[in-house]
Amino acid sequence: MCSFRLKVISLFLMMVLSAVLVFAQSGETNAENELAKAKMMVVQKDYPKAIDAYKHLYQTATNNTEIYQDYLQVLIAAKEYKEAERLIENQQKLRPQDVLLNIDLGSLYLTMGKEKKALSYFDVAISKLNGDDMLTTRMAAAFNKINRTDYAIKTYEKAIEILRYPYLYGNELSKLYAKVGAIEQAVSLLIEVGPRQIGTVEDTKAQLLEIVANNPKRLQQTQKILIKKINENPSNNFYSELLTWLYTQKNDWEGALLQIQAIDARNKDNGQRVLDFARLARKEKQYDIAIQAIEAIIEEGKEQPIYPIALAEKLEIGMIKLAEDINSSQQTITNLATSFETYFKDFPQNTSTETLLQYAKLEAQYNNNAAKAILLLEQAITQPSATKNFMGRAKLQLGDYYILQGKIWEASLTYSQVDKAFKEDMLGEEARFRNAKLAYYRGDFQWAEGQLSVLKASTSELIANDALQLSVLIIENIPPDSNLVPLRQFAHADLLLFQNKDMEAARVLDSIAKVYPKHPLMDDIYMLHAAIAIKHKDYKQALENYQIVITQFSNDVLADDATFKTAEIYELYLKQPEQAKHYFEELIIKFPGSTYIQTARMKIAESAAPL
Repeated sequence: MCSFRLKVISLFLMMVLSAVLVFAQSGETNAENELAKAKMMVVQKDYPKAIDAYKHLYQTATNNTEIYQDYLQVLIAAKEYKEAERLIENQQKLRPQDVLLNIDLGSLYLTMGKEKKALSYFDVAISKLNGDDMLTTRMAAAFNKINRTDYAIKTYEKAIEILRYPYLYGNELSKLYAKVGAIEQAVSLLIEVGPRQIGTVEDTKAQLLEIVANNPKRLQQTQKILIKKINENPSNNFYSELLTWLYTQKNDWEGALLQIQAIDARNKDNGQRVLDFARLARKEKQYDIAIQAIEAIIEEGKEQPIYPIALAEKLEIGMIKLAEDINSSQQTITNLATSFETYFKDFPQNTSTETLLQYAKLEAQYNNNAAKAILLLEQAITQPSATKNFMGRAKLQLGDYYILQGKIWEASLTYSQVDKAFKEDMLGEEARFRNAKLAYYRGDFQWAEGQLSVLKASTSELIANDALQLSVLIIENIPPDSNLVPLRQFAHADLLLFQNKDMEAARVLDSIAKVYPKHPLMDDIYMLHAAIAIKHKDYKQALENYQIVITQFSNDVLADDATFKTAEIYELYLKQPEQAKHYFEELIIKFPGSTYIQTARMKIAESAAPL
């Protein structure tokens, strides 16, 4: 009986508890709904109703800080200052330990135009700081919220004074100093804080960049501060590295190099820092200063461990300059080839490197010596030091140079070897694309299209775009009558152009145009003629061909290509930036879906950037 009574009582209690919980949840839901309605009234600027709503909510939840803050802001927005004052004072009675309420009160008095009284409450808030990190952070945030940067600064300065550690809030303070224009204080503090609070020199650079970026005056101020620091602490590399970086921000690469050389010598780094700087300069296309840095290493003599590395870097930069200089002389090519040859005589152990690939490229593409390029690559891939990746890249080049010699079968076999060895790698996809293009050259369009349809989904944007372009060329130019003669002739002209037989290619193109003047290939013929003209620096002829495509084939898939390449001619070759900008803008307006859109936008932005 007793047991039964206990069970009944337990069941009753559970029912009561469930009812309470349901009621509580229901109450919470109602409160949330009321709060949402009150917020909507504020959005609608219906302040009288919003005040009534918040007053009711506040009376039921005086300890809810969100409701308090919302209520306070509504009262201020409605200019109910006396009521707002009473509200804050009520909170002070409820939460006497919350010193941030003094900031609320001070902010209210500022709004009322009572600045002196406001500042007195701000001072009261700061006087309550006790070294607690959370309180310091919250107080500074509260001052920043009401745009009182001066008091946010005072907050951190007071906390530093209490804790007697000058660098604890240095990062935060430096940003605030910069905000109020105290650049010397900001920079001085930041570079002192760097090693102690921020971490690496790279992190400090990022913080400094926020302060000095694109501001010559601030850059100059920072430079003076750093030079002073270096003079006071000549052995501190931190300051020297920052100064080096600063020179690059000012585009003073000569000054940067001098600093790097000084650091390298001081630390006995044997040129490694200088080499790293040369690589940075190369990345930023500061080729002359990169070579100057490398030559400084070379002058130290062959006994330096990085001597051969420096030489290789110089040769590779030479290749970059050759590719970008449209007026390179044959003498320049010959001199560079001689330098490559000397390098490999002195360092034969480095034949399975990027430098060897560059040498082969020079011989095949610039010196018209595919046979030598092939010999170099064939020897390189047999070296014990040759890695799998190197062999794959070398064989891709090797296949290209076989094509130059008309060895189509050898090229296909070589590409297939790379495809097999790198099935799940980008090198494999590149090999498959080159084999597909080789099939296109041979007139085997069906097999080529089968390969291209897969490659269009490549994770490499470059391969995917190239595959798409070639696929479109094939599909769009196979007529209903299945007459493949024009397309086969065009593919042959494309092959001749790849083999540097430009005049032969041009004659084939002219023949197609004469026999099939209405063929869909006509726009492609004009594009290929333009490419030939560019190779021979006949930019006027190239522009004429592109203009025909733009005007006569405006709805064709190649119209955006012609527009973009026209812009490139004006930018790169004719040095007419305004004309280039015009065509980049035309591209964006007329071809919003073009793959060149992002590049065009970037080019326009660069042209608008201040010098």
